[in-house]
Amino acid sequence: MNDRKFLSDNIKAVILDFDGTVGNSRGLIVRTMQQTIRRLGLPERSEEECASMIGLPLKETFTRIIDMDDAMGDRCAEVYREIFKENNRPGVVSLFPNVRETLDAIHRSGRMITLASSRSRASLLGFVADMELGGYISYVLGAGDVPNAKPAPDMVVRTMEDHGLRPDECVVVGDTAFDIGMAHGAGVCGVGVTYGNGSREELEECGAEFVIDDFSQLCGILKING
Repeated sequence: MNDRKFLSDNIKAVILDFDGTVGNSRGLIVRTMQQTIRRLGLPERSEEECASMIGLPLKETFTRIIDMDDAMGDRCAEVYREIFKENNRPGVVSLFPNVRETLDAIHRSGRMITLASSRSRASLLGFVADMELGGYISYVLGAGDVPNAKPAPDMVVRTMEDHGLRPDECVVVGDTAFDIGMAHGAGVCGVGVTYGNGSREELEECGAEFVIDDFSQLCGILKING
């Protein structure tokens, strides 16, 4: 991690991960993963093991932690989606502290706010609507919208291409090494948050330019006054 205290004055777009960065979905995801594993009679995995996969494409979250063939990976993703619909009740996923206020401040500063997530577009749009974030978030990319998922840079590259942005005009904010890897692959600065699914040590090790403990600290990095 470098010693910079601020981003450049050129930042026009803040590209956000969702799970573990904006929405506190860890409990929902882990519970659904474990229920999927049990339903299919697969070897059980701990909360920590399941949580460490958050941020990857759905199928890969299973194939990485359990030895299985491609067909079983597809079956895991299918069953997960079925159980997720049952578990995802209103209010189960909440915003992390200070997210709404910070999004409002970033929006008022004139910067564009987007999402780049391994979650499906439909799911992301559902959360944006339920959490009433549509006034802040103007562009959403999810799984299936680009050829390659995180940590490949495709979502950041697509965001820049669609809005005529340069790498120095963007910043990516996420909670895992997958997010920082995505940012760096596109030549973009990465901000890691420690309250999600990745540790400070992991975020620093993967080269995040900034590591913050509270979402509101983005305002300081972006030089926004409230």
